[in-house]
This record gives sequence, structure tokens and C-alpha cells, in this order.
Amino acid sequence: MDIALSDAKAQLTDLVRRAEAGEEIVLTRHGTPVARIAPIKPVLTPAEKMARITAIRAATKAIPDDGVSAARSQDFLYDELGLPK
Repeated sequence: MDIALSDAKAQLTDLVRRAEAGEEIVLTRHGTPVARIAPIKPVLTPAEKMARITAIRAATKAIPDDGVSAARSQDFLYDELGLPK
């Protein structure tokens, strides 16, 4: 939502409530955007951070290891003399 700075002065409390609800408000001066009122992302507790890290680690372990590694990827591209196959 865009709103003129002069109009926002009278509606600041309402605009902050809307931002708390998740809406982003852009303040304009003479039609040019100059500022933004946006919701602040919630801060995670240390326990929530660890839970996310654990979930990510568990997801990466689910990727199958088919024996191909980046260290050996050149084996598929080049022959024993180092020339492209």
C-alpha cells in the first residue's frame, strides 16, 4: 500500500497495526517512495534455531550417495592422458 507522508501522519497508529498484521506500507513524498513500514520478522529462540539446523542436517543425509564425488568428476570428462573424451 502506498500512502502520502502527509496523510500517514494522521493514520500512523492504524498503519502500524496493518504492518503488524503483515502488510507493507510505503510512504511517499510527492509521489516518490521515501520510507517503508514493514512487519519485523519474529526472532527465533536458540532452541528453535537448533531444531531448524537439525531438520536441515537430517534432510541432507537423505540424499543418496551413489559413489560419484566432485573430486572424481574429471574422470568422466577426460581420458588417462588428460584429454577430453
